[in-house]
Amino acid sequence: MPLALLALTISAFAIGTTEFVIVGLIPTIAENLHVSLPSAGLLVSLYALAVAVGAPVLTALTGKVPRKTLLVALMALFALGNLVAWWAPSYETLIAARVLTGLAHGVFFSVGSIIATNLVPKEKAASAIATMFSGMTVAFVTGIPLGTIVGQHFGWRATFLIVAGFGLVALAGSLWFVPKNIRHDAPQPLLKQARVLVQPRLLLVYAMTAVGYGGSLVAFTYLAPILEQISGFSASFVGVVLLVYGISVAVGNVWGGKLADKRGPVFALKVIFGLLAVVLLVLTFTAPSKPLVLLTVLAWGAVAFGNVPALQVYVVMQAERFAPGSANVASGLNIAAFNLGVAGGSAAGGQIVAHLGLINTPWIGAVIVAVALALTVLSGWLDRRDPLARQSQSESQSLSGTAAAGSQ
Repeated sequence: MPLALLALTISAFAIGTTEFVIVGLIPTIAENLHVSLPSAGLLVSLYALAVAVGAPVLTALTGKVPRKTLLVALMALFALGNLVAWWAPSYETLIAARVLTGLAHGVFFSVGSIIATNLVPKEKAASAIATMFSGMTVAFVTGIPLGTIVGQHFGWRATFLIVAGFGLVALAGSLWFVPKNIRHDAPQPLLKQARVLVQPRLLLVYAMTAVGYGGSLVAFTYLAPILEQISGFSASFVGVVLLVYGISVAVGNVWGGKLADKRGPVFALKVIFGLLAVVLLVLTFTAPSKPLVLLTVLAWGAVAFGNVPALQVYVVMQAERFAPGSANVASGLNIAAFNLGVAGGSAAGGQIVAHLGLINTPWIGAVIVAVALALTVLSGWLDRRDPLARQSQSESQSLSGTAAAGSQ
């Protein structure tokens, strides 16, 4: 692995950890800063909102900045945001730190993907991007649960200090190993990029992404309080449960990708959204039982993020069909839609906790995911009525099958 690609992977690990480690620390932060659980949950929402806004806007505004310069600046901003979170004397300061970090996150993956493909031969470009994104998977398996355990034993501030340290390591790696002459295409005019926002079929995919993830985050944001207050686990054991969840997420991502390759993205999304809705509904009834809730969380992880490959493949297919030349922008906006879902879902979860109670977050999340399933069914029905869309999906499956056979 080129050392520059390793630096990008470490960056992705740090960013993935800082986004969701807050989930395991919400009870601790709420108690330490003397705020309610819904207020602490806003730290998830506002971060995701900063990512959603920062991704398309800042990516467009920084299109002419050299890639290495921009990458180093982003990691400096990321490290600074986590250092401010470590120091934060108040809830308001912690919010500012989360927003600052989220803005860096929003641009990193679009910039990082371009750099990763320039570090390897053309035929290995997809593998380079997958390697970089593996940092996010490792964050779910190790970074988030270990960060939760550190925060519960040494205080939540220690977690942000350690993440800032990873950010500084990634910054140094980017500064030393990423070459200066990274090629990148001139950005398209903003009006041309904006056309992906007015295509109904692309808007439908963005809605599937936002609603699907929003439903899951309604409950996931408050998983730690559910495990402590309803299931009866100790705070120290929550990190272990998140480790189990992270391992399941890693397996689910691979499974979801293979299902999308074999049966097409729409079929995969129907299966995964359907299973996710069922798992969230079941969690409502298994939460009071320690053994059953562990099995439910294990199943939840397997489907929670397994739809990422299918959604990204599907939005690119639809962009090539309805907005040619805008596939990269459409893909980036789908990441923004994901974070809008995270922001909206965690905010909705806070209102549910405040007015209805923790135990109601899973079944309401299931209802929201069912809406995403309905949107997926609608999109598939529209595809079946469009001969060109059917042809595009058939060619995509054929290429995926050929690529899989070649890799074997």
